Amino acid sequence: MTLPRRDFFKLAAGACALPALSPGSALAQLAPHPAAVDEPTAPERAAMARLARAFMTKYDVPALSFAVGYAGTIVHKDAFGLADRESNEAATPAHRFRIASVTKMITSAAIFSLIEQGHARLPDKVFGPTALLGTDYGQPPFSAGIDAITLEHLLTHTAGGWTNDNRDPMFTHPKMNHAELIAWTLANRPLDRPPGRHYAYSNFGYCVLGRVIEKLTGQPYAEYVRAEVLGRCGVTDMSIGRNLLERRQPHEVKYYGQGGGDPYGMNVRRMDSHGGWIARPADIVQFLMHVDGYAKPPNILKPRTIQTMTTASAANPGYAKGFCINKYDNWWHTGALPGTTTIAVRTHGGFCWAAFTNTRRENSKIDDDLDQLNWNMVGEVKSWHVA
Repeated sequence: MTLPRRDFFKLAAGACALPALSPGSALAQLAPHPAAVDEPTAPERAAMARLARAFMTKYDVPALSFAVGYAGTIVHKDAFGLADRESNEAATPAHRFRIASVTKMITSAAIFSLIEQGHARLPDKVFGPTALLGTDYGQPPFSAGIDAITLEHLLTHTAGGWTNDNRDPMFTHPKMNHAELIAWTLANRPLDRPPGRHYAYSNFGYCVLGRVIEKLTGQPYAEYVRAEVLGRCGVTDMSIGRNLLERRQPHEVKYYGQGGGDPYGMNVRRMDSHGGWIARPADIVQFLMHVDGYAKPPNILKPRTIQTMTTASAANPGYAKGFCINKYDNWWHTGALPGTTTIAVRTHGGFCWAAFTNTRRENSKIDDDLDQLNWNMVGEVKSWHVA
């Protein structure tokens, strides 16, 4: 049986609760994994491959890469199709893909690492003379509500504006750097609602979180994340993507748009903290297994921190802080850009997996079907009992 996993964008909005990491919070306990699992048999791998290829045919997917982990070990990984159609380069598990908004889980973990170190608190204000970013991006008075935005609001997409519609700031003014874009947005894009009352998915909010990380650490966002988050998970070869085809990095796939959208017409480097990383599925699975709330491998964050990070706001019971969640205790995030469709999942049964493609078909159900494909593929391994 496949567990219902999402449709979080359609959930009703409400008032936003602001739980904090405080000494009085109830301490979550790391859960033990069930018994160790075996790798798939040859017939099971063949069945998984048939499902993958059927999905690829349906959506004209050049390459699909997939990895599954359990209790700190990658128990299966595979790749199908072509990393580069023009050169006939076969896709392998070593190829890297843009992961798009799967990035948000990583940025959230970085913020919570700083909270654990005492550098910030969830209720801290972000903009204003005494706030986390001070007046780096403009002097008050700001438009109504901006000086009330907290770290919690940005993490939960409840800041009150800057949603990912056709006015998404992250896809405007591509020649502006982070500082110029944030200053322009604060000066020219008033909030739609008061902070804390409404869920509106915001790439821009996670761009700002990247700048908070830089302000608090004195390091570039990617440098801090590689050292203090990814490195502690055993992930050493992730990086921020580049904009142009000719700047493609070693072992990075080529991206193919379908039905509109140019994979090489975006400022991907500026997306760093909301959608900019490139990775292998196994990299993201390693990251997830180190923040999954299970005892093995040791998590990089404390149990109470993970509990807070994966607790939803009242404005959207399906979204926590960089993680989508559901009543079955599954956590995940999807990602989509022109030329990219991705998903990463932590399940209630102790498994983590990720699947990346190098295309996106506009106005289709490719993201839903990629999710379903993952559940169906792992379901072929009868001994795993994932459902």
